[in-house]
Amino acid sequence: MSFLPLRIAMTIEKSRSGEIDVIVLLKSQRPNCIEYIKGDELQVKVNKLSSTKTQLPYDFYYLKYCKPKKIMNVAENLGEVLRGDRIENSIYTFNMREEQPCKVACKVKLDADAAKNFKEKIDDDYRVNMILDNLPVAVHRQRRDRSTSTTYEHGFRVGFKGNYAGSKEEKYFINNHLSFRVMYHRDLETDSARIVGFEVTPNSIKHEYKKWDEKNPQLSTCNQDTKNIIPGSTVPQEVDTDKEVVFTYDVSFKESDIKWASRWDTYLLMNDDQIHWFSIINSLMIVLFLSGMVAMIMMRTLYRDIANYNQLETQDEAQEETGWKLVHGDVFRAPTYSGLLCVYVGTGVQILGMTLVTMMFALLGFLSPSNRGGLMTAMVLLWVFMGLFAGYSSARLYKMLKGTEWKRITLKTAFMFPGILFSVFFVLNAIIWGEKSSGAVPFGTMFALVCLWFGISVPLVFVGSYLGFKKPAIEDPVKTNKIPRQIPEQTWYMKPIFSILIGGILPFGAVFIELFFILTSIWLNQFYYIFGFLFIVLVILIITCAEIAIVLCYFQLCSEDYHWWWRAYLTAGSSALYLFLYSVFYFFTKLEITKLVSGILYFGYMLIASYAFFVLTGTIGFCACFWFVRKIYSSVKID
Repeated sequence: MSFLPLRIAMTIEKSRSGEIDVIVLLKSQRPNCIEYIKGDELQVKVNKLSSTKTQLPYDFYYLKYCKPKKIMNVAENLGEVLRGDRIENSIYTFNMREEQPCKVACKVKLDADAAKNFKEKIDDDYRVNMILDNLPVAVHRQRRDRSTSTTYEHGFRVGFKGNYAGSKEEKYFINNHLSFRVMYHRDLETDSARIVGFEVTPNSIKHEYKKWDEKNPQLSTCNQDTKNIIPGSTVPQEVDTDKEVVFTYDVSFKESDIKWASRWDTYLLMNDDQIHWFSIINSLMIVLFLSGMVAMIMMRTLYRDIANYNQLETQDEAQEETGWKLVHGDVFRAPTYSGLLCVYVGTGVQILGMTLVTMMFALLGFLSPSNRGGLMTAMVLLWVFMGLFAGYSSARLYKMLKGTEWKRITLKTAFMFPGILFSVFFVLNAIIWGEKSSGAVPFGTMFALVCLWFGISVPLVFVGSYLGFKKPAIEDPVKTNKIPRQIPEQTWYMKPIFSILIGGILPFGAVFIELFFILTSIWLNQFYYIFGFLFIVLVILIITCAEIAIVLCYFQLCSEDYHWWWRAYLTAGSSALYLFLYSVFYFFTKLEITKLVSGILYFGYMLIASYAFFVLTGTIGFCACFWFVRKIYSSVKID
């Protein structure tokens, strides 16, 4: 299921005849498959410098690397800008299936600032990211178990630290020689080829020359006879002020059996996939079992209660009964801060709609990793257009609760959640901008986001709210008493704080294993593309939130406490607290972040994610309880 998009692409490749609209649409969403003939020029593009230690991306040319005469930015979408991608042209060019021995790219002299920047990036384990034919460059990595399967690391290190033999002084060395290997799949009929792999082996070499000729540089350590340089056979290139660094590269080509439609498989399997699949399946089985048990208990208990209540013959017998039926006159009484509840429910519906549609697009292959920034762009645009459902949901609930100031509620729905997110994001972006990182969102993009918010989302929220408020109010199945009923003293385990905290454990348990892989892909610079299992986990999360909220709501009503509105929301929403606590645990156990700025960025973004998760799960729990309460009170005879 997780590789469905790749299978779709393969089917599209084979269907050359009988054009169908759906097939054409799917094909248009994937990058064009380029076929190269021998001698065609290949242009390597450079992306950002990235580090898992700092989480601050930088532009490739932030360091003093070889620059082309004119630096051109490749067109970027909204998602790429938000991710900090900066794709530009480079000086590395070669021809298809024509091996290039050691070739000089350029010579640079490091001044104090350039040497300082290189040393800082080496200290922080920065990696260089390049792209060829939309494939990211990767370094071949030997597995610990010495198996034959190939694994890769994204990009290559800027350099490394070490010391000369007989010296204890630590020096900095730069990887200035790149050995590229391009793998291709050849068509036997046309002799054209498609690129299916892009590897690099970085080396540090102190090049030697007698006299530097800018037009035709001749190096004794890099020439036509050198071919591929053997690692360890030369002196490494040190980084220091006034040091000359000569950047070189060589290119080799290798024919591969990998087909173009499957060329991303290796990049998507960089983790230990056996543990991944086993953990997910184990988690799903446990949650499915618990959900089935909860559903069975609830159905049997409810059916028995409703049957008993409907068999009562007199009002006196009804008054002798205890439990959830006794609060029928107060259960639909409007809660405190009812307007705020309506706002959060509307916002939750908006997030849930965005999540479900995004998952559908991902399963169909529209958001494959080859479509850079596609996932982020889709989420932003879908969130904007789901404002229609946010306004409609909040207005419908507000009218049922006898609210009259629908315009105020609509404004809060349109501005509260995105306003909080935008404020936190703006502060974090200012911090990134202060670090001179390419991850800082430019002013133009920020303006575009504000235009999407005010120009599309806000009007759609108002349209939805207007349509929702025009609808007839949802009628309560029972009448509400004029005088509120007194709530008896509750046992310690039915206290709001205890039940709310307990309620969030099971929903979190449904996602925490998958959450590990999601956090790893975000913060450790790896691809995440197991959308098939993620969709199953999402469905399990929805079911679990609904069931745990219904169970605890039922116990609450049985103890004659009718203040269920907010508690239903907070019971499922409390799983966000465990999500944030898990992110703290992940920070101290899996990440190597030491800088204060990087820590602020991590916790800032995880706070945004936890807040969105709270609104999502809280809304699911509330909607389930809302349906449940209306269902049970409309199923019994009320005199």
